Amino acid sequence: MMHKWLLFFSLFVISFTHAKAQSSTPSVVLLNPHSPNKAANLSALLPGLGQVYNKQYLKVPVFYAGAAGLIYGIRWNNLQYKKYLNAYRLDADTSASTQSEFSGLYSVANLIVLKDFYRRNRDLSAIVLSLWYAANIVDAYVYAQFYNFDVSDNLSLNVKPYIYQPAFTASSGALATGLTLTLRIK
Repeated sequence: MMHKWLLFFSLFVISFTHAKAQSSTPSVVLLNPHSPNKAANLSALLPGLGQVYNKQYLKVPVFYAGAAGLIYGIRWNNLQYKKYLNAYRLDADTSASTQSEFSGLYSVANLIVLKDFYRRNRDLSAIVLSLWYAANIVDAYVYAQFYNFDVSDNLSLNVKPYIYQPAFTASSGALATGLTLTLRIK
């Protein structure tokens, strides 16, 4: 209900601001029934759902394949991190009875480097996964903004100079200049 009143008020104000400047038929501004907010919310709820709403069906498997690869990277790096962390804990202990599978193969310093490497890769994969999720939402929102955008060859744009007398300077006779932009869809 509020949107109808806002649309009515906007059209009312626009009609008075352009009534003196234009002599051609008035144009009606239509709201986009394809909602970018709805596309973004759907993608936030379930990744890929905004792309389905935008009828971009081929992007859904791309997003899920990327997410699956990143989740696999997180899981694999986490397993490697835990393996080298456990080996470091066993080898860092000075007792001879506690040795890891890497005793003699890697020094304690090497185990520290390896566990830090896999921890860093796990954390980086998690950050990239969150950016991938955000990119999914942004993609759905941006494409929905351009959903009804006409990119056909049947468009023309005419630019002409325009001279008019603003209402507030009518008594002084001052003139203002500007440009008239006319977009025609053939």
